[in-house]
Amino acid sequence: MNTSYIVLLACIIVGVVQSALALKEDDCEVCVKTVKRFSDSLDDATKKDYKLIETAFKKFCKTQKNKEHRFCYYLGGLEESATGILNELSKPLSWSMPAEKVCEKLKKKDAQICDLRYEKQIDLNNVDLKKLKVRDLKKILNDWDESCDGCLEKSDFIKRIEELKPKYSRNEL
Repeated sequence: MNTSYIVLLACIIVGVVQSALALKEDDCEVCVKTVKRFSDSLDDATKKDYKLIETAFKKFCKTQKNKEHRFCYYLGGLEESATGILNELSKPLSWSMPAEKVCEKLKKKDAQICDLRYEKQIDLNNVDLKKLKVRDLKKILNDWDESCDGCLEKSDFIKRIEELKPKYSRNEL
């Protein structure tokens, strides 16, 4: 009887640890979306051979921009990449491993892969500027090609955005 309790307890602990290590919804968003898109672009013959997958990924990376381009750089899919862990992508894909699991493996090899995030679009009509970070306020001004000379505190940035908001909110409508 005691043995079955120990086995049950061990199974519960393993389950909790596995769920803790699993990727959360927003973790590795660039990795998961890029790997899914790349995997969907492969034909059945290519999906079975990891060497063909690596060649196809290098070709795929040549057309990528922004965050996806940085992801390719981290994996070694670009000529200028400093390191290469491309086989950590190609072999699991050849085994038909889901993108989320591939990204979990990649995260173990290089944590910065999961640091890539897509920029969130800010809806200025519905957002409370006081709740945004200064970084986000600066980004709004930068997107508008405006500056905030003399802005030192968060309230200065908010004031400047409020001044410029009528000019740019009309253009968005």
